[in-house]
Amino acid sequence: MAEALPAPDERAAETSRALAQRIGAAIDAAGGWIGFDCYMEMALYEPGLGYYAAGSRKLGAAGDFVTAPELTPLFGECLAAQCAQWFDQCVPEVLEFGAGSGALAARLLAALAAAGAAPRRYAILELSGELRERQRRTLAEQVPALLDRVDWLDVLPQRIEGVVLANEVLDAMPVRLFAARGGEVLERGVGRAGDAAQFAFADRPADAAFAQRVREALEDAWDAAGEGEYVSEIGEQAQAWVETVGARLVRGAMLLIDYGFPRAEYYHPQRSMGTLQCHYRHRVHGDPFVLPGLQDITAHVDFTAVNRAAQRAGLSTLGYTSQARLLLDCGLLDRFAALPREDTVAWARQAQAVQQLLSEAEMGELFKAIAFGRGMPDDALGFATRDRRGTLG
Repeated sequence: MAEALPAPDERAAETSRALAQRIGAAIDAAGGWIGFDCYMEMALYEPGLGYYAAGSRKLGAAGDFVTAPELTPLFGECLAAQCAQWFDQCVPEVLEFGAGSGALAARLLAALAAAGAAPRRYAILELSGELRERQRRTLAEQVPALLDRVDWLDVLPQRIEGVVLANEVLDAMPVRLFAARGGEVLERGVGRAGDAAQFAFADRPADAAFAQRVREALEDAWDAAGEGEYVSEIGEQAQAWVETVGARLVRGAMLLIDYGFPRAEYYHPQRSMGTLQCHYRHRVHGDPFVLPGLQDITAHVDFTAVNRAAQRAGLSTLGYTSQARLLLDCGLLDRFAALPREDTVAWARQAQAVQQLLSEAEMGELFKAIAFGRGMPDDALGFATRDRRGTLG
């Protein structure tokens, strides 16, 4: 696997080696084994060294992956239509988590302002200092007149009003891995392998609480007793995040967009190796131990678990559907049809982006949207025609 990936430059390689040494020290301090969630946390967020905490380029052609807001401004314009509807029922403010390059924030602000619904405040909670600066530059270039409405936050507010947005945030939250073998549940963690800078999966009996959560997740989907080994993930941190943010939402709506499935599909018998993926230079592979700190590590989202977490926080579910249907209900095709065609190359580029957003073979079906609210009517624009909340269980 490592031989098939482009080699990093020496500075990046040195950062990765330093992070590997730190991870190795954590493994040694813990007696030779750490949970995969601990490894993933360090690989992504270790101060100064982790993927989201160091200065590597992550988004766009020069990075490791491209998100929907970078593909076309029409994505942000569609979400702006949903925000504008919600602003009629709550404080006109936005709190965005993990704003990436700032492309979504810029397009949302521009589209809302054009519709006469500019938010009085747009807050961004971003862990990466490098991404914060990129966001600031993007907004200064694209919406300079609205930059004074934007704030960057260091901590989660105690009280939230308005609209909460998180596009491709939950997938990057650390997960715990398990291996179920008949009636036995093992937690799949990380230990050393080979020389001091190499790591490998290592299993040990799961603690009682984690084993029970695994059994409940599998029983919701199918009866795994007596079957062969089944490996997957439990997204405890994503669930805790939704519950925490949801509890602080006083009045307003939360819109989460990410790739994933309802539980019955997530833990399908044929998905026996889980959903863990790594992204490096636009290549997707399954080895989380390659170049720690230089590649993204993700897992799909169990939307049933996310829905239950929001309900524990007292939120109501406002809708669940595919990304394609959300965008169509928010007017994507009408917006695309209104684009000028004089520049045929630019128009063709937008057409290709729209196809990628909507196609079942690309982002349209794999990515889902789920919305929650407190004190909000159950009439969200983006879920008007094909709401699938009944599949969440």
